[in-house]
Amino acid sequence: MAKQVGWIGLGRMGEAMVKRLLKAGYGASVWNRTRSKAEPLAEYGAEIVRDKTDLAGCEVVFTMVSTTDDLKEVLFGAGGLVTGEKKPQVVVDSSSISQEGSAEIRTQLEAMGVAYLCAPVSGNAKVAKAGKLLIVASGPKALYEKAQPYLAAMGRKAMWVGEGELARVWKIAHNTMFGVVIQNLCEITVLAEKAGIPRHVFLESINDSVLGSMYTRYKSPMLTNLTFDQVTFTPKLLLKDMDLGMGAAKAYGVAMPAAAATRESVARLVGRGHDHIDFAVLLQETARDAGLELKPENVQVDDGLAS
Repeated sequence: MAKQVGWIGLGRMGEAMVKRLLKAGYGASVWNRTRSKAEPLAEYGAEIVRDKTDLAGCEVVFTMVSTTDDLKEVLFGAGGLVTGEKKPQVVVDSSSISQEGSAEIRTQLEAMGVAYLCAPVSGNAKVAKAGKLLIVASGPKALYEKAQPYLAAMGRKAMWVGEGELARVWKIAHNTMFGVVIQNLCEITVLAEKAGIPRHVFLESINDSVLGSMYTRYKSPMLTNLTFDQVTFTPKLLLKDMDLGMGAAKAYGVAMPAAAATRESVARLVGRGHDHIDFAVLLQETARDAGLELKPENVQVDDGLAS
């Protein structure tokens, strides 16, 4: 594949991933709906383009957007990436979207002669910045092998899980667990604090136990100091992913009672207007339900992401 890649979608994740590509020596031409969010990348060597069709000359174009409809719009809508005479050879999508929507997009792209690889990730923008994303791909194996150097530049590991949309199933399962783990972590943290264990002490003990993970560790500073304004992922986006998980469970006939209960808890966060802060605000809401008003502990906590 070519050294110069195209990129559509520069939210928190997209921006961090593009910076990793640039740091690895690749060139990048980028487009974002709000141009001002793309402009800081020019300092890192990225070319900011005016129109999505300006990326059609790139051999491979990555997309990282919020929903299935968003992806369809940037690809096939007015002025979309593949609406011009010239088209990229490959689209690699790292968004969190449905299996069904992804299959529709694959059919449309392949009918135009554009190859398509699904490549969702595990990790937030801080993880991406640290180069510790896991990238899980599906689609033609040969296409994955060609794209692998780009994927390797953006994360600590890339994996191929099979043909078609299987990476979408993986991402849906992953983010469903993502929700269930934060739900339980908030519950037990509130339990421990109400019983008298300082929050940062309890979280440190969990992180150093057999139950600890990169996820529990990198959420610990926020849970300790209640810095929910430092957004990594919103309740609204988590609810979208939990709904995808429940939809997949219904389609495949799998009972997921823990996920179902978590979905309702996240829906309550959204209903209470927590739209523009981090989903870890679940800790605060769980504490209030227990009659406990949390305060920031103002303790420096290791997020585990230092190289």
